[in-house]
Amino acid sequence: MELKYKQLTEQIIGAAIEVHKRFGPGFVESIYENALVIELQKRDIKVEQQKEVSIKYDGIEVGKHRLDLYVEDTIIVELKAIKKLEDIHFAIARSYLKALKKEHGLLLNFAKVTLDSVVMRL
Repeated sequence: MELKYKQLTEQIIGAAIEVHKRFGPGFVESIYENALVIELQKRDIKVEQQKEVSIKYDGIEVGKHRLDLYVEDTIIVELKAIKKLEDIHFAIARSYLKALKKEHGLLLNFAKVTLDSVVMRL
């Protein structure tokens, strides 16, 4: 499986690994999110934090959602600080991709001894 945005994905994961090396597990998601934004910006990667997006049904807005991070107008990044990623977390991330008509996403879990990173594709 060839990933369209392989280099960007690797850069995001590299930045997340750096944050995880410095903090380790144990903090709430917002701590990791704020630190990851700083790390991405240091690497000259465009990132939007808590980006509000419109969710539509049959072309009609039915609500708003906030993405944890939206990188380079391309990749949705969802952050977790939980014991274990469950099937529901993957399903939710896929729902975001579908709703926003995006092909690529990342699910990052900081609450483990080593960072969990899962690339999501539609």
